[in-house]
Amino acid sequence: MEPFSVHIDPKQIVRWVIAEHRIAPSSLKTVARRTTEERQIPARPELHLGDEEREDLREIATVATLEIAPAHPSDGWLMTIVVEDEIGPRGPGRGTMVENDQPIDLETFNSQFIRPERGMATVVAKTDDAAATARLSALLASIESDRHGPGVVKQEQAK
Repeated sequence: MEPFSVHIDPKQIVRWVIAEHRIAPSSLKTVARRTTEERQIPARPELHLGDEEREDLREIATVATLEIAPAHPSDGWLMTIVVEDEIGPRGPGRGTMVENDQPIDLETFNSQFIRPERGMATVVAKTDDAAATARLSALLASIESDRHGPGVVKQEQAK
């Protein structure tokens, strides 16, 4: 199925998942990573840069991704939070380490990337079928209402 936007604050989702992990062994798997990318600066009139100047400069961005999935892949859904933070332009000779994917833990993702001043965050989800969509919708309802407890994820997914 096509990915769709999730309209819940990423901070609320991450904090709920952290709390759920602390309460009991969670039936959710999380994988977080960050990468630093070097990008060409786009041509925009407000930047007042010529072609040569734009070629000399590169924009540096850090992208952090958190994937949240059920412990059993057969449940058929995946939710992804992406935080993109543009560090800014760098000129020639200003060495910036561009890193490939680097695994981070959930707490690091939360403390370093889930902050208002840390860039733009988006949440998208994908489901395999209508049953998976229903399971994910029930889980999202638990996140929105901040319901926790032993087996909440399992109960919601069983519905």
